[in-house]
Amino acid sequence: MKTEKNILIAFILNLLFSIFEFIGGLFTSSVAIVSDAVHDMGDALSIGISYFLEKKSKKQPDEVFTYGYARYSVIGSVITTLILFFGSVMVIYNAILRIINPIPINYSGMIIFAVFGVIVNFIAAYVTKDGDSLNQKAVNLHMLEDVLGWVVVLIGAVVMKFTDLWLIDSLMSIGVAVFIFINAFKNLKEVLDLFLERVPKNICVDEIKEHILNIDGVLDVHHIHIWSLDGHNNFATMHIVSNECQRELKEKIREELLEHGINHATLEFEKDGEHCDMHHCHIEHNEHGGHHHHHHHH
Repeated sequence: MKTEKNILIAFILNLLFSIFEFIGGLFTSSVAIVSDAVHDMGDALSIGISYFLEKKSKKQPDEVFTYGYARYSVIGSVITTLILFFGSVMVIYNAILRIINPIPINYSGMIIFAVFGVIVNFIAAYVTKDGDSLNQKAVNLHMLEDVLGWVVVLIGAVVMKFTDLWLIDSLMSIGVAVFIFINAFKNLKEVLDLFLERVPKNICVDEIKEHILNIDGVLDVHHIHIWSLDGHNNFATMHIVSNECQRELKEKIREELLEHGINHATLEFEKDGEHCDMHHCHIEHNEHGGHHHHHHHH
């Protein structure tokens, strides 16, 4: 699996790099570089966790996890996000301390590190650029952030070398941290939506209902439930009221749902006027005028 191999490579690269970077930060006494090291260490940890969970998430469904293990991958995303939250808060705290008690910085060393950082992270971002799981997206986002972060550090270091404005260093690290914090927050919201069984963002229940009602022979549709396993595999269940032959209808309905990005559908059929056991549903076939044009072959 390409995604997994990529994740493993990214993990090893990031881990080694963050250690190297931490030493570099101490050597140049640049808080921006140290903060980047924290960020990278967080990434490395989260990528490592993602790697194991992504591996597990590829397991086929069994009698215990009947939906398969896809949500393990999502949990990976949660842990990553929490690590990044914590990391970014620490970075902001340290940067503020630095503003209060400035320390001389080795600018030339910083420039050399930053050039190196841009190159390494660019390669890493390039390696992880294709992949479609939420996890892979998260990993790639980190890589791109790292490249940008280093470009900023590089520019900052060059400016500081010529102007000696050490404040830039702390401000850069706060900038990086705030950026990480906001992205982590967005990521967390997406994941929570999955666990709360929210209807996936690109799916509109009313629209689906309308499209299914437009299929010949469908008198009504109710109890529509739509949820997503991991952001890609979308499930739906619904009750269909119809007097027509079920087999053809089923195919039509499944095709319609597939167009809306739902690849697993469970359909329950009821005859017109059959009492649906759920007390809150009424069959409103008179609204759709569906029962007028039935062929009575009596």
